Parts: sequence; C-alpha cells; structure tokens
Amino acid sequence: MLAHLETAVARRPGLRQILADFGPAYFANGLIGFIFSATGPVAIILSVGTRGGLSQTELASWIFGVFFVNGLLTIAMSWRYHMPLGFAWTIPGTVLVGPALQHLSFAEVIGAFYATSLLVLLLGLSGWVKRLMSALPMPIVMGMVAGVFLRFGLDLVRALHSDAAIAAPMVIAFVTLSALPVWGKRLPPLIGALLVGALAIALLGRLDSSGLGSFALAQPLIQAPVWSLGALVELVVPLAITVLVVQNGQGVAVLKATQHEPPVNAIAVACGIGAFFSASVGAVSSSLTGPTNALLTSSGERGRHYTAALTFGSFGVLFGLMAPTFTGLMLATPKSYIMVLGGLAMLRVLQGAFVASFGGGRFTLGALISLLVTVSDISLLNIGAAFWGLLAGFGFSWLMEKADFVALANADR
Repeated sequence: MLAHLETAVARRPGLRQILADFGPAYFANGLIGFIFSATGPVAIILSVGTRGGLSQTELASWIFGVFFVNGLLTIAMSWRYHMPLGFAWTIPGTVLVGPALQHLSFAEVIGAFYATSLLVLLLGLSGWVKRLMSALPMPIVMGMVAGVFLRFGLDLVRALHSDAAIAAPMVIAFVTLSALPVWGKRLPPLIGALLVGALAIALLGRLDSSGLGSFALAQPLIQAPVWSLGALVELVVPLAITVLVVQNGQGVAVLKATQHEPPVNAIAVACGIGAFFSASVGAVSSSLTGPTNALLTSSGERGRHYTAALTFGSFGVLFGLMAPTFTGLMLATPKSYIMVLGGLAMLRVLQGAFVASFGGGRFTLGALISLLVTVSDISLLNIGAAFWGLLAGFGFSWLMEKADFVALANADR
C-alpha cells in the first residue's frame, strides 16, 4: 500500500534554507491564516459543543486537539514536501456532529471519529483518493471553491458598510501599500491593514475586555470511545466525505491553482493519522483546509510559500497549548476586523478561482452550477453545500457537456 504514497520532489529544507526563504510577507500570510482559523471556525466548535451539552473541559480539549495536532501535522508535511500544506479540521464535519450530539453520547461520537480516521487512512493508502480527485474536472472543482470563497469578499463589503470606522482605514492602508510597490516591499499590505486595524480598535476603545481571561494552559481530556452501530452509520461515511472530497478537494484545488502539486494520497494518510490523535482528545477529524491554504499562497514566490505554512503551524501549536488565553483575546476584537483581514487576503485568490472556473472554455456550465449551489449554502442529509455543489456541477456537466469530458479523457492519455 505504501507504494501509492507520493515521494517529495524537492529536498527537505534545512534550518538555514528555511531562514533564507522566510520573509515578512510569508509571516503575514501565515499569521492571517492563523487568525482566520482562530476566530469564526472556533465559534462554530463552541456553538456545536454547547448545544450538544459538552462541558467546558471537553470543549477546551476539542479546541486543543484541532490546533495542536493539526499544527504539528502542518509543520511536518510542509517541511517534508517543501510546499504549503495547511491542515485544520473539517468545518462541515463539525456542523454534522451537532445534530448527532442531540441523541448520541459524546463517547459514541468519539468512536465515530476513530472509525473515520481508519477509513480515511485506508483510502489514502489504497491510492483511490488520487484517482477520485483526478477524475473531477478542475473548472467544476474551482467553481465550488469560488462559491466557498465568495462569502469572504462579500464579508469585506459588509464590514465596510456596517463598521466603516475600522474597515475603511484597513482597506485604505491595503490599497495604498499595494499601489505603491516601494512601500509595499517594506511593509506587506496585509500587515499594514492588520496594524492599522489594531490601531483603530485601540483608538476607538473597541476591544472587549470582558472577553479577556487570565493566562491558562490547555488540559486535554482523554476519553474512551463507545462503539455504537447507530453512530457509525450516521457519522463515519459523511465525515469521510467532508474530509476527502469537500475539504481536501478545496485544499488541493487551491494549491494546484497556484502551481503546486500536492501529494493527494499522502495528504489523505496524514488526515487519517491526524484524525486518530484528534479523536483521542475528543476533536473532529483533520483535513487539508481550503481557505487557509489560499491565504498561505496569496502572495510571494511559490518556492517560499512553505514558510507561511510553517508559521501557521507554529501559531497553531502555541494556540493549542494556550487555547483559553488566545481564544479570549481573538474573540475580544470586533468581528469586522477579522472579516476585513480575510476579505483583503482572499481578493486575488477569489479572482484566480473565477478565472480557473470560467476562463478555459470547458466545463463552464458545470462550474456555474457548482458555484450557484455552493453559494446557496444549503445542507442536505447533514452534508454541506460545497459537496452538493460539486455533485450538481458534475452531474449537469456530464449530461450537457459531454464533449468536454471526451477532451479531458483524451488529454489524460
């Protein structure tokens, strides 16, 4: 089975090369990726867990797992393959767990987490994942990705409308530094926007001090799983789909759009291993994240993008160790601050996703259907809109764009 795992093409970088490749722009991309992960996605975990009756200790252990385990996974894989491979957790999978906690015990859900890790690991070792991914036309996949990322651009516009006092100075700083390359080289536009936004928050007194807590280290809770047939049937296959198709599909598509060649089977194996260790502390399964990898590759030289991933992974490990402290700090900033940072970082990436979807002339109807269904944000059978967008786009294209599939098959020969 190991024969299906991809080998690294580039040499593993030593400390001297990492320091030479590192720079302010890559630090900024890694930091923004981390800030994105540590805000809205964390709120989803807290919302799902609280509704499901989890204790504060169980929630803290969950957050520790998704950051600490995936931070280590990001560092190891990005170093091994000399490319940005940012791992986080499956957000659709987290949402999927919410209804299950209404009628299953947390121990039964953890049992499903373990079973999902085994299924993902076996699929990665078998090589079937790469075959499945290569069979999906890239414009349709990028249509789904564009639908996922569109909300970040819309959030930027909404933040400018609802909280101009913070959003407008950040956008002005970003545009100014982008339009003046001499300044932009000294201070990356995203860092400039981040600093200007932080200054605006301080001057306006908008930091919510009630959300700040005292310094505290995480205390992960090891729980024994309970094996329930009902939990396995309800959760394992949908969780595996969200990891391998929805989340990893986004991540792989984003990296390919920036001229990286991600090791699809090795990524699936890494997700299976990460999901096992995450499950041990009551956390949802690992995945290759689409939005964060888009942030990590949003600027700079392709051969140096991996340093942004190392930055992201390092912050993730620290956040996991000090989750209560950092969570309070991040949630104390206005929501508009995070919305603007994410939106600015995603502008070029969103542009690239649209070009990849509709600029090549093939599978354009499938890409449009994929985009529309994904943007609708519907959920069927407890599976999010990104998966259904991909499925609908593929189905429409298969029925109405047969010539494009013939051309794709001939190109692969």
